[in-house]
Amino acid sequence: MKGLRVIELSEALNVDSSDLLAVCAILKCNASSRLSMLTFDECKKITDYYERNS
Repeated sequence: MKGLRVIELSEALNVDSSDLLAVCAILKCNASSRLSMLTFDECKKITDYYERNS
């Protein structure tokens, strides 16, 4: 398995997928839609971002 889709990670983090896509843009992750695949490294960066900023 390559990683998670944006929609899957947004459900796991309990955030809106559009908010998660905005965070992807901030962190320069290659995600353009709810169905984009994220690598495990990108998922970790996003999760860390939410932990720091919550």
